[in-house]
Amino acid sequence: MTCPRCREGSLFQKPYSLQNAYNMKKSCDVCGQNFEPEPGFYYGAMFISYILTAWLFIIVGLTLAFGLHWSVTQTLIAVAILTILIHNLIFRFSRSLWIHFFVKYNPQALPNNQASK
Repeated sequence: MTCPRCREGSLFQKPYSLQNAYNMKKSCDVCGQNFEPEPGFYYGAMFISYILTAWLFIIVGLTLAFGLHWSVTQTLIAVAILTILIHNLIFRFSRSLWIHFFVKYNPQALPNNQASK
């Protein structure tokens, strides 16, 4: 969840904060890449989030129901708890993945042309 151009700066203001989980920076602190190229840019990230979440929950639900022989109620409760626990992670990962589709890595974007670690 770093800048797609330099892979050094963070996309989010406070990476480990639950209160500010959705607050993104306007641009990269290291290379200056704009993280909001146009209004509604992250609309597509919603579809990525939906696909990731759906597949994850289908796999977890089927594994619990058929693999471990849990009841439907137990499976739904487990999936609901999982949803609450990983919501912020999926949100951030989807936005990060979406901007990485459109902005390519450029090692020359680093200050003093230093390649990343």
